[in-house]
Formats: sequence, C-alpha cells, structure tokens
Amino acid sequence: MTRQGPASTRREFLAATAATLGLTVTAGAQPPPADLLIAGGRVIDPASGLSAVRDVAITGSRITRIAANLPAAGARRVIDARGHLVTPGLVDLHVHVYDAVVPISIDADTACLARGTTTAVDGGSAGASTFAGFRKHVIARSRTRVFAWLNISKIGLADANEYSDLRFVDPDLAAKTIDAHRDVIVGVKVRLTPDIVGGQDLEVLRRARQAADAVGLPLMAHIGGGASPLERTFEFFRPGDVVTHALHGRTGQILDAAGRVRPTVIDAQRRGVVMDIGHGSGNLSFAVAERAAAAGWFPDTISSDIHSGNVNGPVVDLPTTLSKFLLLGMPLDAVIRAATSAPAKAARIPGAPGTLAEGAIADVTILALEDGDFTFTDSARQTRTARQRLTHVATIRGGDVVGAATAAAARP
Repeated sequence: MTRQGPASTRREFLAATAATLGLTVTAGAQPPPADLLIAGGRVIDPASGLSAVRDVAITGSRITRIAANLPAAGARRVIDARGHLVTPGLVDLHVHVYDAVVPISIDADTACLARGTTTAVDGGSAGASTFAGFRKHVIARSRTRVFAWLNISKIGLADANEYSDLRFVDPDLAAKTIDAHRDVIVGVKVRLTPDIVGGQDLEVLRRARQAADAVGLPLMAHIGGGASPLERTFEFFRPGDVVTHALHGRTGQILDAAGRVRPTVIDAQRRGVVMDIGHGSGNLSFAVAERAAAAGWFPDTISSDIHSGNVNGPVVDLPTTLSKFLLLGMPLDAVIRAATSAPAKAARIPGAPGTLAEGAIADVTILALEDGDFTFTDSARQTRTARQRLTHVATIRGGDVVGAATAAAARP
C-alpha cells in the first residue's frame, strides 16, 4: 500500500534537511523496511562495546538494525556517514535552559539539539516554586529531551544566591515537588559556593541530602570554593551521587597542595560517586586537569554547563568540551562514553538514551574528528593547542534529522 500524507511529508523533510548538511542522501529502489540508513560511519556505542564501521538502520523512532554493509536499497533514505563518527545522541548532564526566566539560561534546542545533544539535564535552574513553569515552557516545548536536577532552593536560580535565606531551602517541599514530577526530575541539585548565607554550606548540603534520600534519587553537588573543607563535604556523598565542577581551579579543588588527586576524591569515585566536569564559565582548569590526567585520573562524565555566559566561549557546545579531553589524553571511546551511556546511567534517564542498541530510541549524533591545529580555551582563559577536535555534523532525534552544524557556529 502506498504511504501518503504525513509519511510523505516526513520523507520530504528528511531529504531537505539532510541536503543542508552536505551529506549524500539517496532514495531506496525497493519498498523498504527502514526509513533511514546511516551508512559507512565508525559507530562508537560504549554501552554495547561497539567501535567499528557499521551501518545504522532506523524505522520510525527506533533503531532496528546495526550491521556492516546493509543494502542501501533497503532504506527510503540514506545518509553517507563515511569518514565520520556515529554515536548515540549526546547526553549533557549539566546545562541551564530555563530560557527567559533564569538570567543565565538559554534555549535548549539552539544550544543543545542543534549541536549534537539530544538529551539535556538542567542543573538546578528551577526549584520547587518555579518548576511547574520550567516543565510547561521548557520541557514540554523543546525538541531536545530535557530533564532536570531540582534545586534545593525553592526559587532555583531566579536569584544569583538562591541560598541567601535558609527559608528558601525546604527539603520537604523539594521532595513533594519531585514526587509530582518523577518522570522528568532526576535528582536534587545543591551549589556549594562561598556566598551561602553565613557560611552554612553544610546545613544547605544536609537539607539537600535529606530531600534526595526522601525520594530515593541522586544528589548533584556543585563544588568550588565552599566554606568547608572538601573532605568534610565528601562525607555527605553516596554511591550514585554526582560531584560536578570536578576540575575547577579554585580553593577546594580535587588536587592537594602537592598537586596530587586527593585520596578523598579517589575513594569517592571508587565507591560509586560520579565525578562530572560541568565546564561552565569558571569550572575547567587546564592546569588542574593536566595534573590529574598525568596521574591517570579522568572524570566519569563530561558535561558542558552551557549557558548564556559561555556559549560563545569558552564552552561553545558539548563536542568542543569533549575535544578538550581528547587533548588531555582521554581515549576517544572513553570520551564518547562520558557523554552518552555514563550520564544517562548517572541520571537514571528513562527511555534508555545513550545507546545505539537495536530497539533503542533513534537518537544519533554524527561527529567529525578533524585533524589540524586547534586552539582551546579553559575557564581561566588559558589556551592549549590540539591536533584534533570533534565537531558536530548532524543530529537525529527520534528518527528525524533535526540539527546541523553551520559555518557561523561559534568556535573557542
């Protein structure tokens, strides 16, 4: 039976969009079992241990087959991905996308989906009193799959110091809000910054711990310059919790005075505390990262902490952040894992994103691994020169090609 209407429109959309990517697209000659074939790319799927040249067949919104040399005649549309990397849709564990409400936030589809991130987890932009609006105006309206860490402060990041009044820090209200939105809230966020009212960072952390325990979800803690010693802070963290901004260069960093990774940090990571990057405007120091890498220490997850203050540099996007870890000596497959299956697992994201397994949701990112001389900048505006970088080529979200890099995209 001939397919008409929406299906025809979808095929026209795929052809038109793929043409803008500079990718080769051809029509299948036979009535096909697949809507889209991504052909000839190096498929890197850390969740399944696959790193090889393969084709990826997609029907509807699901991945239906991965194999070598699938016949192009068996697909309605074909993207020629030869020379590119084909990965699960990137998962960014820490972003700020409460656009037009929280001052630093930006549009999720522009900053994330259009640059290779199919799933993004907002890092506490909303609290209990502001989350309903975040769900209505961001989660429900974005093509990016958006989830959230709920800020333990009920006002979220509506104020630069959301903990200026401890009456805002209500663990019972946070737990109640999470129970009402369990399908999209992945855990509790706390920012352990030095400006917490009266130096009561441990009290704020205690309340965040209380809320997370009440709902049985992880805690994400922003470290960096807090009033209390790192060793004391880490006593609150349990397996499955996430420490973000792990490679900042301020007081309370993961390195001790001798430049060694603190035993507290190593022990926490060994017992299952997830160490995350959260690059941001002030939280990735090449000096700290290089010392850690020289000792064989790398993060579990790599997130961008992208927002309006860093989207034009030094962060730019998640592929640019990933490139900085290639520069630091982290193996390519490990870098891809840290932005796909690892963050999906850390945030317990429903729907199993972060993998290209057959039957999985068809969220796919196509990346170029370019050779040349590239300059990267950290949060302290220190630069390093790299011989390789990852750049975004295309994004497939639920089976549809929805994002492409442009010549006008910002670079570090």
